[in-house]
Amino acid sequence: MLVTWPWVSPPAAAAHRLRFSDADVVGRVHEVRAWFAERGRRQFTWWVGDSATPGDLAERLAALGAEPWDEEPLIATMLVTDAPPPVDGVEVVPVDTYERFVLAQEVSWRASVLSEDEIASRRERLETRWHRRRAEETTYLALVDGQPVASGAMLACPFAGFLSGAATLPEARGRGAFRALVRARWDEAVRRGTPALVVGAGAMSRPILERIGFRVVSETRVFVDRSSRS
Repeated sequence: MLVTWPWVSPPAAAAHRLRFSDADVVGRVHEVRAWFAERGRRQFTWWVGDSATPGDLAERLAALGAEPWDEEPLIATMLVTDAPPPVDGVEVVPVDTYERFVLAQEVSWRASVLSEDEIASRRERLETRWHRRRAEETTYLALVDGQPVASGAMLACPFAGFLSGAATLPEARGRGAFRALVRARWDEAVRRGTPALVVGAGAMSRPILERIGFRVVSETRVFVDRSSRS
């Protein structure tokens, strides 16, 4: 499955659910590279999960020039089916207005390593994203002492809530905002009748999630492909 999203970071163009025959890896890789190049993507990511074929696909991609993604080379799919613990001292509010959505996005950008050009580009698309994401996701804002310090979203799937887009300001980390956002999204998943949460966790969030009851169900290796750069 090949996907593109309207921003420029490597995961915004990605190849998922990789099922190549043993003899056809090189040809399929060239096809995928051509597909992204035709769409103007100078780089994209390969997501090599436990069920990818052939079994040595990750090694073959590396031999063909793909490199482990330096930000998150390994993503763990994690699941929780029991209520995470509540968190005191953090208020979590739903993002139910455009003004709150802007606040949530500003927190996310400030917590990230995005360039000023990328932030400016995303600001230009904020209103469009608000109308689209309001139908697809539930977003939350975490406040400590009344100040917004973290944000996180959840996609409502038929079987669980899928956690996405969590970020905490560096100066506010360690105060429970991340855990409070998880609990708020658990409560929403329960309200929807799907008492489970699923998340793709990187190196920073995985230990926190493990401590509050999430377990790893699979792992995915992520490679960046820059073959279409001029």
